[in-house]
Amino acid sequence: MLRTGLFFALVTFLATSLALAQESRSELGLQGSGFFTNPTSGNSVTSESTTKTVGFLINYRYHLSHGLSLEGVYGYDRNTEKYILSSANFRIPSNNHQFTFDLVQTLQSFGKARFSPYILVGGGAIVFCPANTQFNSLSGSQTQPKGAFVYGGGLNYALMKRVSLRFEYRGLLYSAPDFRFGGLNTNSVTHSAQPSVGLSFRF
Repeated sequence: MLRTGLFFALVTFLATSLALAQESRSELGLQGSGFFTNPTSGNSVTSESTTKTVGFLINYRYHLSHGLSLEGVYGYDRNTEKYILSSANFRIPSNNHQFTFDLVQTLQSFGKARFSPYILVGGGAIVFCPANTQFNSLSGSQTQPKGAFVYGGGLNYALMKRVSLRFEYRGLLYSAPDFRFGGLNTNSVTHSAQPSVGLSFRF
């Protein structure tokens, strides 16, 4: 009787271990994105705005459970920050690097639907790096990180067992950059909309 019990316990343990080993908890996403930022104003700055641009996102998700995931994201885009003051105007081309960590909650889908919607919330930083080109009208502008709050959502559409088409929207809230020049500081919070589309891979 004891041997029979130990045998079934061993079989159960091996079956559980095999199931866990076959479970795909990692997910890699590659997405092309837009980056559209609201204009701001304040202090001595009449207007601070940015050019609309495109970029990309690379993200890694680790699925803690069926519905909850942790996600790390790197994003890149390049735009031009434009400042209008009463005394002068400035244009600063900038390479922008985004680093965020998010919680992702997968929402319930019905039946065997290929759609898998989700919402996300998190935080991190955007690092604004001025480009040293002839179009930079402010000599001495410096790299400046800004803390960011992130929210959004999207959905994966299964193309194959481990490959999905991803549609996503991310919203970022952060203080408008001034490249460490106090005269360009609007002392205001701005919002960037970042829609994207790409592929995700489970492994």
